[in-house]
Amino acid sequence: MSRVCQLTGKRVMVGNNVSHSLRRTKRKFYPNLITKKFYIPEEDNWISLKISTSALKTINRKGISACLKEAREKGYLK
Repeated sequence: MSRVCQLTGKRVMVGNNVSHSLRRTKRKFYPNLITKKFYIPEEDNWISLKISTSALKTINRKGISACLKEAREKGYLK
């Protein structure tokens, strides 16, 4: 599975390593992803999502149902 958050769509970014002599070489910035299971009371089942830790904070604030609805509207989650 790719390194993409299923709720926010965060993915790998590309940038530069910059040395002391300002020489630049390519590098990747990976999102902080975790795999977590959530219980959805409306559907009465568990789902497993690969999400970023910032998305986990959003779920704690808004709730899993609201976050899933937003992700489906944006097209991140099928």
